Amino acid sequence: MQSSSVSSSASPRPLTDYGWDDGFAESFASFAGQGYVPGRVVRVDRGRVDAVVPDGDGVRTVLADTALVATGDPMRVPCTGDWAVIDLGEVGAGRDGAVRALLPRRTAFVRSTSSKRSEGQVLAANVDHAVVAVSLAVELDLGRIERFVSLAWESGAQPLVVLTKTDLVDPAGLAHLVADTETAAPGVQVLAVSSAAGEGLDVLAAVVAGGTSVLLGQSGAGKSTLANALLGEDVQDVRAARDRDGKGRHTTTTRDLLVLPGGGVLIDTPGLRGVGMWDADTGLARAFSDVEELAADCRFHDCAHATEPGCAVLSAVDSGTLPQRRLDSYRKLLRENERIVAKTDARLRAQIRRDWKQKQALGRHMVERKRGARG
Repeated sequence: MQSSSVSSSASPRPLTDYGWDDGFAESFASFAGQGYVPGRVVRVDRGRVDAVVPDGDGVRTVLADTALVATGDPMRVPCTGDWAVIDLGEVGAGRDGAVRALLPRRTAFVRSTSSKRSEGQVLAANVDHAVVAVSLAVELDLGRIERFVSLAWESGAQPLVVLTKTDLVDPAGLAHLVADTETAAPGVQVLAVSSAAGEGLDVLAAVVAGGTSVLLGQSGAGKSTLANALLGEDVQDVRAARDRDGKGRHTTTTRDLLVLPGGGVLIDTPGLRGVGMWDADTGLARAFSDVEELAADCRFHDCAHATEPGCAVLSAVDSGTLPQRRLDSYRKLLRENERIVAKTDARLRAQIRRDWKQKQALGRHMVERKRGARG
């Protein structure tokens, strides 16, 4: 029996403000004749989701159970931003329906969890812009920005770095911080904003208008303050950051999808303490496009940019064209990503083991040659 308050025959067009388009309509077509309705997940909490569904000429939020799509795979559980197939006939105690399936994701921002099983976690789905909020109330961590940007490129979304709390920095210092960030994020727009002073918010609002954007960053980065500024009202709870380290408490505890008055939707997320790499080869290549372009001129196609002769990357470091810090960060993230992939890919794990053994053998051979030369 269908819910009397929301008709399964209601037009999905009211969902347009939430990102519904012809592409998602085509994906949903096979479910339309089964009495189901499309819905966008706006919040996830303990095996249930809040989803907006069409209701006559408008929309309403329903609470739907996710037990029918529980697979045990954390990469396939519903997350904020997903488009779901909602069965409003599956009503029960404390719920309005059930999620029958998820429509194919166009993009997904994924990080590795702290689990020893090296599982991936989808933080947001069907996102067009990944907005990385970075507070200038603390020392700028370029390595963390590179990590976020790599994962953002890998997700399929367009990265955007927003330096917040610029009112705490003098103009000359701000110019240097913006320049350093642009060097760490080639091809990525960097915006400097101050919610307190109202500076830069109009540009940010124009960028995120239309489509779906997700706000990412550490606690205290000013994400919820940014969200409120973009929404034009205090929807998200905001608390002051600690003076000693600039970090805030987790005022946002769930990933919430909110409709922006200028068009588009915004997903606000809790502060992220750790952002582990997750199978981000393509994202790393784009985040470090400057290193990749230099590497194309190395003498050896498999150059490790360590001690090889004719290494264009090392030459760039020696000349000051490429910062040593940037190369070190590139190596670190590559190693981390390789370890994560190896844990889930037996063939790659075997290849890494073979390469390691070959390097060991080569090292022993070089030691023996040196001993022979001295003899």
